[in-house]
Amino acid sequence: MSEDDIVELPVDGELDLHAFAPREVPSVVEEYLAECRRRGILSARLVHGRGKGVQRAVVWRLLGSLEGVVSWRQAPPHAGGWGATLVELAPPGKPGRGEE
Repeated sequence: MSEDDIVELPVDGELDLHAFAPREVPSVVEEYLAECRRRGILSARLVHGRGKGVQRAVVWRLLGSLEGVVSWRQAPPHAGGWGATLVELAPPGKPGRGEE
């Protein structure tokens, strides 16, 4: 990857994954949520789209393994329904799900 390939994303608690290739999604989500935590943004919305649910399954599987993730759930209808996932993060320095 060159510097030309690096994309700066606004870190505001909402990440639309439609712009990323499926192989990029896990690393983008991991880095984005880590940066949210560093900035004290403890609630995030990941927009993965509805489709067949493949991208959602990738995101949910990843969330189960990430440091600092407290919980996640399908967004309510007004926030994207099954096309988005809401994530709650632990404050920096505090353990998330499955951490001690």
